[in-house]
Amino acid sequence: MLFKASRAKAIEKLNHFIENNLTDYSKLRNFDFGPESRSNVSCLSPYITHGIISEKEIIKKALNKFSFTKNEKFIQEVLWRTYWKGWLELRPNVWNDYLIELKKIREDFKDNKEYLNAIEGKTNIECFNSWVNELKKNNYLHNHTRMWFASIWIFTLELPWQLGAEFFMQHLYDGDAASNTLGWRWVAGIQTRGKHYLASEWNIKKFTNNRFQNIKLNENAPPKISEKSYSIIKQEFNNPQDIKGKNLLIFENNLSFEITDFNKNFFNKIYIVSNKNENRSITLSERLVKFKSLLVEDQKQRLKDKIIDCEVININEIENIENCYGLYPTVGENLDYLNSNNLKIEFLYRDLDQISWQYCNKGFFNFKNYIPKIISTFS
Repeated sequence: MLFKASRAKAIEKLNHFIENNLTDYSKLRNFDFGPESRSNVSCLSPYITHGIISEKEIIKKALNKFSFTKNEKFIQEVLWRTYWKGWLELRPNVWNDYLIELKKIREDFKDNKEYLNAIEGKTNIECFNSWVNELKKNNYLHNHTRMWFASIWIFTLELPWQLGAEFFMQHLYDGDAASNTLGWRWVAGIQTRGKHYLASEWNIKKFTNNRFQNIKLNENAPPKISEKSYSIIKQEFNNPQDIKGKNLLIFENNLSFEITDFNKNFFNKIYIVSNKNENRSITLSERLVKFKSLLVEDQKQRLKDKIIDCEVININEIENIENCYGLYPTVGENLDYLNSNNLKIEFLYRDLDQISWQYCNKGFFNFKNYIPKIISTFS
């Protein structure tokens, strides 16, 4: 479970998975065999989240290995994050309301014993405690385990989902506003209203290969209820016609300029934007801050190797940069900073997002019907 903070290592991990483990992905993907045995899943999400490798790269390599039919489940999982981001882009107030709720709940629970025991891994549920320690040590959890974890947090420990989502964002290398917030809402039963996810002892035993025993959970809890509903806010994700002669801002979700849709365009200078904890609503762990910093430095070095003028700046220095475009940071902490400081930047949107987000107005079942159409545009 070692995530080296470089594009070279990400490509190495991708190639190894495609060549050695992709064939059994659909059959084995739901099993969590433990942090030392992750060959059944790709473990690429920390790199996808930061744009170190792209969904396009991954899907193209997978399709070069096997047909779409054999790859369908893997491709769907790769595009889940794309879908979640598109869904949130059309309903950005879900994120805004989450942060407002979190601020109040955080204050209410700061001295709550059950909450403090949960984040320290000191509950009476062995598997949960193990996952807390794994999350803090490796900054990663298996996707199935994240569902169990969230369900136990919400329905057995009876803690607010907002605090659980914050705990994940503080530690996960692959945490992003959309997949994390909406994933927790889904488990709670407020994302798809009335449909929640309840972890069960038999399911955990089966898919952890009986690593845990005597798991006492609330397996009959009703879904959480939210009175809020969110209408789609119609938005345009259009790029300017003539992209040249300006500076470019790169945020932490696009840290491989060389594989972006805009790498053939000439920019006067590229600024790689670092967002420190003092400018965030959710304070990140030291390990996560370090990981992001190393990825930023890796991008800087790769640009310098290509003799591209670049510089790393803190997000509060953007106001000093004139005449610039920005690779779109998506709904989340970076966009929040720009909006709250009234920094007007013309954004550049990825082709994949422009194509995909138009199909994110409904549920994922509807979205996946369009996946063949989406990948036909670049495969």
